[in-house]
Amino acid sequence: MTSHYAQRRARLAAQLGDGGVAIIPTAPEHLRNRDTEYLYRHDSYFYYLTGFSEPNACLVITSDGHSTLFCQPKDLEREIWTGIRLGPEAARATLDVDAAYSSDELDARLPRLLENRERVWFPFATHRGLAEQVEGWLGQVRARSRFGVLCPTQQGDVCALLDEMRLVKDAHELAIMRRAAQISAGAHVRAMQRSARMLRAGQEVREYHLDAELLHEFRQHGSQYVAYGSIVAAGANACVLHYQADKAPVRAGELVLIDAGCELDGYASDITRTFPANGRFTGPQRALYDLVHASQEAAIAVTKAGNRFNDPHEATVAVLAQGLLDLGLLDKAKYGTAEDVIASRAYFQFYMHRTGHWLGMDVHDCGSYVEPTELGVVSERKDPISGETIANRPSRILRPGMVTTIEPGLYVRPAPGVPEAFHNIGIRIEDDAVVTETGCELITRGVPVQADEIEALMRD
Repeated sequence: MTSHYAQRRARLAAQLGDGGVAIIPTAPEHLRNRDTEYLYRHDSYFYYLTGFSEPNACLVITSDGHSTLFCQPKDLEREIWTGIRLGPEAARATLDVDAAYSSDELDARLPRLLENRERVWFPFATHRGLAEQVEGWLGQVRARSRFGVLCPTQQGDVCALLDEMRLVKDAHELAIMRRAAQISAGAHVRAMQRSARMLRAGQEVREYHLDAELLHEFRQHGSQYVAYGSIVAAGANACVLHYQADKAPVRAGELVLIDAGCELDGYASDITRTFPANGRFTGPQRALYDLVHASQEAAIAVTKAGNRFNDPHEATVAVLAQGLLDLGLLDKAKYGTAEDVIASRAYFQFYMHRTGHWLGMDVHDCGSYVEPTELGVVSERKDPISGETIANRPSRILRPGMVTTIEPGLYVRPAPGVPEAFHNIGIRIEDDAVVTETGCELITRGVPVQADEIEALMRD
């Protein structure tokens, strides 16, 4: 039976055009210090087509569907140090490719695979030095023109084809993503409960204690990596959007924002929860939290096939704009109605990011946010804050199988006119949503989101 990786290669081959050939390398290894490498992580495009996670590999696909893999050769001495290699002989059957060779033969064999082809496809601007390699291989092809060999005359960005393929997830991918979301939800629950438990016992709690709970739960359930550097932000640190887990104290009476997710079998999860360190919200914290939660519910309601990618963001902003006025964070006498707040982007002081992004093999996954059938529809507007002229194009029409995050937030830094009761409160709530025909499936609700449910969880 043909593997889903082989099916994807066949789909890509069908898009290369007559005489097309695609070159997709995996990621290189990187030194961390001296002779020690960072933990290796494959290239997502390469893995999407092969399911192969070893370094120093490259895949070549031709428009007739023939696939050739170059990978590390067997080397018993090196395998003692760095682990067993699959090797070219086993790769052919294991990975269901038509041919496999040692990566040492790449430079010798690649020009022959390019001969008499019309167009060469490869990832643009993603692999340092790859374009120069391709030029070198094409130069060798041209050198054989006296023998009647034809050289490709066109180049294409294979990412443009693969981005569209990866944007809509198949059943295999969604099954992995649901499991990754389940593991990550359990990690958030574990961190919440440890925070409350340690504070009740009078123990000192640091951000790294909660980060340790996340990592334990990820690895305990088979996750290979974190999907991104975990954000564990206590108190005012939650107002720093990409704050990294560090050593700041976690204090009773303050909030903790955790944005963390595991990667499982090449697929990311992405969850954010904000909770009271000791398990009970204060009045101002609860007021802001309920506002962010209401804005997320508004965004969830419009996340469905046929709607636009921007619709959840616009629904979020509408709720937040009115709430900021109602709570006094924005002065009605100065800023007017919610519509005025949106038009002037006055909310940007407290909410400065978008409400979602694509999710998949990469936590900020590939795929255009512009509807490809409407690229020629352009309007211009002047940004009221920067004064910059911005070209607007219709945002993507959502389709079943797309996966997006829904993550509104509010970040209140001390500033003139901002009520002191709300100072240094940062709140974000994020869930992963699979788009369906009638709505969306939230795959990360294994961790509570309503304030009452969070308090109940942390009491247990």
